[in-house]
Amino acid sequence: MREDSGSARPTETRKLAAIMFTDIVGFSRQMGADEARMLRLLEIHNQLIQQAVAEHHGHVIKIMGDAFLVDFPSVVHAVQSAQAIQAQLRAYNAAKDKEEQIHVRIGIHLGDIVQRDGDVFGDGVNVASRLQALAAPDTICLSQVVYREVEKKLPLGTVVPLGKPKLKNIAERQPVYALLPEKPKGFLPNLRVQRLKLRQWRGTVQVASAVLVLLWVGGVTYRLLFPTAAQLHEGAPPGAQAALPLPDKPSIVVLPFDNMSKDPEQEYFSNGITEVLTSDLSRISSLFVIARNTAFTYKGKATNVHDIRKELGVRYVLEGSVQRAGEQVRIVAQLVDTTTDVHVWSERYDRPFTDIFALQDEIVQKIVTTLKLQLSLQEHGYIVRKHTDNLEAYDFYLRGLESFVRANLETKKEANGQARQMFERALELDPTYAEACTGLGWTYFNEWFFQWNLNRTQSLERALELSQRAITLDDSLSIPHHLLGHVYLWNKQHDQAIAELQRAIVLDPNFAGNYLELGIILVFAGQPEEAIELIKKGLRLNPRYLGAYPSNLGWAYRVAGRCEEALAPLKEALTLAPSFLPAHAVLAGCYAELGRQEEAQAEAAEVLRLNPQFSLEAARQMSSYKDPVARERYFAAQRKAGLK
Repeated sequence: MREDSGSARPTETRKLAAIMFTDIVGFSRQMGADEARMLRLLEIHNQLIQQAVAEHHGHVIKIMGDAFLVDFPSVVHAVQSAQAIQAQLRAYNAAKDKEEQIHVRIGIHLGDIVQRDGDVFGDGVNVASRLQALAAPDTICLSQVVYREVEKKLPLGTVVPLGKPKLKNIAERQPVYALLPEKPKGFLPNLRVQRLKLRQWRGTVQVASAVLVLLWVGGVTYRLLFPTAAQLHEGAPPGAQAALPLPDKPSIVVLPFDNMSKDPEQEYFSNGITEVLTSDLSRISSLFVIARNTAFTYKGKATNVHDIRKELGVRYVLEGSVQRAGEQVRIVAQLVDTTTDVHVWSERYDRPFTDIFALQDEIVQKIVTTLKLQLSLQEHGYIVRKHTDNLEAYDFYLRGLESFVRANLETKKEANGQARQMFERALELDPTYAEACTGLGWTYFNEWFFQWNLNRTQSLERALELSQRAITLDDSLSIPHHLLGHVYLWNKQHDQAIAELQRAIVLDPNFAGNYLELGIILVFAGQPEEAIELIKKGLRLNPRYLGAYPSNLGWAYRVAGRCEEALAPLKEALTLAPSFLPAHAVLAGCYAELGRQEEAQAEAAEVLRLNPQFSLEAARQMSSYKDPVARERYFAAQRKAGLK
């Protein structure tokens, strides 16, 4: 057929440009909750971005709801514009209540673009869009080509390498870098850096992704066993804003002891002292002890005991410092009554390092005496029990804990290996050291969890063997029972898992992770009603909880068929951590079961945005539901929401 030479042909131009893609965090979900408010915030957002783009010589190609597609003549202008946007939003948010804040993700790439009939296509647009989806709230993601161009031309602040993540529909992998809004200061901001690294790893392999989602929804409480390991989610304020009531028995929080040594490498030692004191006090049933994870959110911060009483609902605060110099150690400890701000007692202990175990016991005994606690015969035995007689083994154990925490925070196989070496060395020095044996078992569970060993079955079997050995060495320890219950759960041995966690609670009635994990096991075992109360108890013991805690409560409500009640804790989880994928996934199923299909599809879309490799079938096959009918009902709702 002969062409019509008079027909109109589309005009097309090509050019190399710096492309910036932006969007508002959680916009669709918030529009569903309060449309009028979000339209008002959208207008503020649009004006701010348009002004920053114009000031840096950019051109807005397209506005798609809350998303901006912009091109710039240079990558320097693009990055400067993005930094200005985030800086202005930080200033705006600082003066606003949480519901009035605007949080944005930005991606920038340099590439070839095609302009045709007012629209734009090409590699530059596609990659920038995927980088924006990869970014965490309030951060900027740069492709390697952009980073190389600007790293020596602009002050970039804190740069977090995210490796070479798989970008949807982009064949070639390339290094990606995240720019944080400011240099991390203190404990939680530094953990946020590590969370960014973990987040990109989580989406790299489909099967690994499914495992991670399952374990997060199931509450990976092995991360809660050590003081800092639970703090991987996005930073969040205390879970309860209203003042918490005091329990009906003496209550205490052990704040992280300050490291007063000149050597910052001794931080592991002061953290270890805090861990031991918390653990020993936690075993006393006549005392209410706040979780070590909540306590560590105060690390490095000025504290006010009245605020602590309100936020944690405790009568007493134990605080202090540790200074180790050669073979000498100085510990300063003080017990403060939060209702009166009076120091109930304070003491400075100067001892040889060889007396460290006796010194720790002395502090615990002093608290027991001061608070007139009633101890059972068994609890008396806990307090006088020595962890090990070998000081060198103890030191290797504390170093192992520090490396194990780092392995979780940074998702580093090497750090996990270092922790394993430390625990193994401690066991060589003292083969009866049950805590070191348990720590070694957790490194194998880590290996299974992160798929660092291709033979995952072997890793889980080794964790099983070591947890059983630790129990044989010292049946009074809670943590090896917790580990063993964890292994039993993922081997789908539900009755054994329940028995181990029940035993763990008897041995450590104040450890929030025990209640959370038993609740999770009971949900999988078909007993969600009992699970709900246990998870709530864990929340009270760990009042500065982050997103995983209310997410698990919402999951338990959903499995119990109480979807309407599940909505509040799931939404709270997303307020604490907007990018917490499991909460979005559970919420999608809840909405589907409630017949709210549009909201279900919006949550499913958020799951796929956060992790384009999400596979519902892989998650189903790996799940630990005891009842196949319950499992199929759960995943049927996910499919109805649009997940595949």
